[in-house]
Amino acid sequence: MFALLVPRDPDEGAVLALALQRAGFMVTQARDLGKALQSWLERPADLILLAPPEGDPLPYVRQIRAETEVPLALVVDPLSESLYCALLEAGADLVITRPFSIPILIAQVKALVRRASGAPLQKVPLWSVAGLTLDPVSRTVEIEGKNLVRLTHLEFRLLHTLMLHKGQVLPVETIVERVWGYAGKGDKELVRGLISRLRAKIEPDPHHPRYIHTIPGLGYSFNPPE
Repeated sequence: MFALLVPRDPDEGAVLALALQRAGFMVTQARDLGKALQSWLERPADLILLAPPEGDPLPYVRQIRAETEVPLALVVDPLSESLYCALLEAGADLVITRPFSIPILIAQVKALVRRASGAPLQKVPLWSVAGLTLDPVSRTVEIEGKNLVRLTHLEFRLLHTLMLHKGQVLPVETIVERVWGYAGKGDKELVRGLISRLRAKIEPDPHHPRYIHTIPGLGYSFNPPE
C-alpha cells in the first residue's frame, strides 16, 4: 500500500512517515498539496495523511475531495467542536489532534484503510444506458461504441450514480453521499466541478449537454434524448 504524506514541517513529517511505514505503507512525501493532486492520476495512493499549515484546514479537505475519495487523515492542532464536525462533514475520515500517540495513530490508520477497502468498484457490473457503457474493471466509458474514455474514481462513481437513476433529478446532497460516501449539506462547488470534468470527457458539446443536465435549484439528471 502507498500513502501520500503532506506534513507541516520536516520534523513532524519524519515522525509521521515512520508511523505510516510501521502501519505497512510505502510513503511518498510532498511539500505542496496542490502539485501532488495535479499528478494524482499518475501517482495515486491508498491513503492521504495531511498536516495542513496553521489556519483553517477546511479548504484543504475540500481541495482533496474535489479530486479523490481515498481515505483522508488529518493531523491538526486542538480545534473547536464545530470545526471538528465540519472537517468530518467535508470528507475527512480521521482527525487527529496534537499531541498524538504513535501507536494509536498506527492503529487508527490501519482500521481506516481496512474499512475503506470493503467495497471495491469491481463488484459493480458492466452498465449500459443510452449509448454509454461503463466498465468498472478498467474504469472506462465507451461512448456509442466508438470512443473509449478513462475516468477517475470520482468520475466513475458520479456517472454510474446518474446512469443508475436515469430520468431522476438527484440533489447535490444525494450525489455527495453516493459519490464521496459521506452525508451532510453537500458542497455545490465540489459537485459542480466534478460534473464539469465529467462533461468534458463524455459530452460532444459540454456547453450544451446531451447526457448530464443541470436542473436549476434542484440538482442534476442523466436524461439523454431517446
